[in-house]
Amino acid sequence: MRTPVDDFQPGFAGRRSSVAGRNVTILFLSALTIMAGATISPALPAIEAYFADTPEAAILTRLVLTVPALFIAFCAPFAGLLADRYGRRKVAIVAILLYGVAGVSGVFADSLFTLLAGRALLGVAVAGVMTVATALVGDYFSGPARDRFMGQQAAFIGIGGIFFLTGGGLLAEFNWRAPFLVYAVAFALVPAILAFITDVHRPEALPKQEDRGLISGFFLTIPLAAVLLASVLNSLTFYLMPTQLPFHLKALGTNSPVLVGVAIGACTLASALFSFFYGHVRRRLNVSAVFALGFGFLAGGLALVAAAGSFAAILPASFLVGSGLGLIMPNLGSAAMAIAGEDNRGRVAGLLTASIFLVQFVSPLVSQPIAERTGYAAVFGLGAATLLMAALVALGLAGLRSRRQPA
Repeated sequence: MRTPVDDFQPGFAGRRSSVAGRNVTILFLSALTIMAGATISPALPAIEAYFADTPEAAILTRLVLTVPALFIAFCAPFAGLLADRYGRRKVAIVAILLYGVAGVSGVFADSLFTLLAGRALLGVAVAGVMTVATALVGDYFSGPARDRFMGQQAAFIGIGGIFFLTGGGLLAEFNWRAPFLVYAVAFALVPAILAFITDVHRPEALPKQEDRGLISGFFLTIPLAAVLLASVLNSLTFYLMPTQLPFHLKALGTNSPVLVGVAIGACTLASALFSFFYGHVRRRLNVSAVFALGFGFLAGGLALVAAAGSFAAILPASFLVGSGLGLIMPNLGSAAMAIAGEDNRGRVAGLLTASIFLVQFVSPLVSQPIAERTGYAAVFGLGAATLLMAALVALGLAGLRSRRQPA
């Protein structure tokens, strides 16, 4: 029996090993995105200590972690445009080669400024990698098969986050430069792309038409704008966990970095688990209903964090937050690819990537002033209230849609 995947790749039917190789390649491409930050996060204190004589070393060291997100946000729409014009495979190969070189450059950096330059180039590379990985899912899959693979992709990213965070911590025990060597694994994906990835999307085969650029009236439709807004809201509130939870736990009397890691790890684990079952959820609920459920979980989790009086109360709250994230992240990608057409999937994927990472960079800049004025519990409470309103709006849209057509 032919699978939905086979229908989107003529010549692959019956060659299951090739299909499996292609799918695994896309999953590893996706894992590179979480690897960009998680791998070196445990090494940040040692980096700050090594460059302690550099003026403003504390803030510059933190930028080592966040600068890639800013460059991802700026470059992702352009990466999507290039992927639409010249094909996914070419952009993927160039992005992976840049990824490996920029990532490993940290091993040789002799100053914080050269280290930051390498991280900026890494952000450019991740913009290409993540955009292409999302567009490829849109090219190869459709309907329930796409939903199922989007869930697997998000789960793989979550599991990769745990693996790379742990591996980076172990390598950092030897030397702060050691985690940067991990980025060299990207080079191994080049032969996999050459072997398994072919461009189903062929720009030269599309009807010739006037170049529409990155954004135009036809392109930024109301449904796409709604998906991007959901992405911004999700990222803005979710990133309260890694940026503000450690300080909230400290206020509750928990100072152990290990326990902070356990709390955030519970969120990551739940995200991976719920992402894996996203396809099953999507078969029963329409897109808006999944957003309502995911935002509801996030709101409930953040409310529990705000009300928590001990570390023990934080753990189930963190798991609930991760559950919501595990439903929303694949739903964003699946909804965006369902809206996109064959000639603009790269650009749609680029805009989605940009919305996620720009808010990742901005989130602490928004939440920190509020936390300083009202306290950390109030910040989580405000996030919960915002997400509850989003869940109610999505629930209303889900009801309207279910009256018009089946999920």
